[in-house]
Amino acid sequence: MTDLNAIHQPVLLDECVGLVAPALAHGDAIVVDCTLGLAGHAIAFLKSSPGAHLIGIDRDEEALELATERMDQEGLSSRFIPVHAAFDDFDEVLESQGIEHVDAAFMDLGLSSLQIDETSRGFSYAHDAPLDMRMDTTQTLTAAEVLASYSLQRLTSIFREYGEERFSRPIARAIVESRESHPLQTSKDLNELVDATVPKSHRPAGNPAKRVFQALRIEVNGELEKLSQTLPQIATHLNMHGRIVVESYHSLEDRTVKRFMTAGTRVNVPRGLPIIPEEAQPYFKDLTHGAIKADDMQIEENPRSASVRLRAVELIRHIPENALKEYEEHGKERG
Repeated sequence: MTDLNAIHQPVLLDECVGLVAPALAHGDAIVVDCTLGLAGHAIAFLKSSPGAHLIGIDRDEEALELATERMDQEGLSSRFIPVHAAFDDFDEVLESQGIEHVDAAFMDLGLSSLQIDETSRGFSYAHDAPLDMRMDTTQTLTAAEVLASYSLQRLTSIFREYGEERFSRPIARAIVESRESHPLQTSKDLNELVDATVPKSHRPAGNPAKRVFQALRIEVNGELEKLSQTLPQIATHLNMHGRIVVESYHSLEDRTVKRFMTAGTRVNVPRGLPIIPEEAQPYFKDLTHGAIKADDMQIEENPRSASVRLRAVELIRHIPENALKEYEEHGKERG
């Protein structure tokens, strides 16, 4: 295995620690890292808050095992609980640990460094590998199965919605037409099909298959649906003045996070109402005033930070029950 410190550079690490640490200042504080990965952020959270405990959730068993080893090497294992689960199992994870409320929750969305740099699962269009793309290898749906079984209309919709791909329909049509003679099994197969389909005069910078790979990964792992259903769960379990800190890497993720956080920072009454009832007051405080982005120096040191959007809120008031129900239903429809 490659040196983990060499391949894993946590994005906006200092900024994330600065946002999470104030919620962990008291004794026996609990933070949940919903996307543990190789534990770069998690280790920093525990080192900055010596009294805190961390629950690390990851659906990738290999990442979970490596993160646990790193925690042990850092002498932090006594304050660390690893859990193999998807982050939309947030309620069940806390219940299994006998925990009702937490002080902070962190999400670093998208692919982990391990998934990007390990080529065997076909996440990257830069390496030839089977079209797997499962973050959790115990699930059955793979990218190859999506390409082999989804209808023309469904493939078109996925590429358009999740990849924001201009040539969604021609690409989907080419995939469907190729099934009998040449089923797509590897990332090279898909790269070559997209390369032959997208007009060279209308290509964005970089690999023309980039958006298709992104869309397939989101579909295989149900990423946006899981995100929409997880954020309300986290909010329900926050202690007062607890914090939600999220790093997103593409517009669909960031839009979902922004919509959720913004809903809690606004007064929910008609304009001009002379008295604002308590239940209509904002329940979140915006800690980042929009999204924090990586600066030029950070991008030069870690190119993967170029697209990051970091948002955070603090719970300042009880959340009206209907606010989360309405959002969760909207999230299910969107997903």
